[in-house]
Formats: sequence, C-alpha cells, structure tokens
Amino acid sequence: MGRGRQKAKHTKVARELKYFSPNTDYNALERELTSSQHDEYSDEASKWAEYADDDDDKYADDDTYADDEQREQRA
Repeated sequence: MGRGRQKAKHTKVARELKYFSPNTDYNALERELTSSQHDEYSDEASKWAEYADDDDDKYADDDTYADDEQREQRA
C-alpha cells in the first residue's frame, strides 16, 4: 500500500521537470562560450611545450600495426 501516492508524487515531479522552461540568458551564454579561456590554456600549454616535443616520442616510428593493416587489406 502507499505505492499510488508515491507514484503520483513522482509523476507530478517528472511532469514539472519535463515542462519546466527556465529563463535562459543567451547573452551570458554567448559571453561564456566566446570568452578568452583559450588564452589561459595556451599559456599553460606553452609552459609544457618543451616536454611535448614529437622528436622525443619513442613510438613515433613504431610500425607494429602496419603489418596488421596490410593483412586486413589483403583479406
């Protein structure tokens, strides 16, 4: 017993959430999406650029999967 009241409350809440339409401040959203956060990340990335050198990548010339790709093409 009591399931009917619980289900009715759940249905009411679900319906309110479904049809709830908050007032959206599109100007604030645009400012947030076009903000200069990119500059913050590029400053941080420049600090670590010396560690991201592609010449130091020991797997750059790794042809481990080249044979697998050739086998797939033949099949």
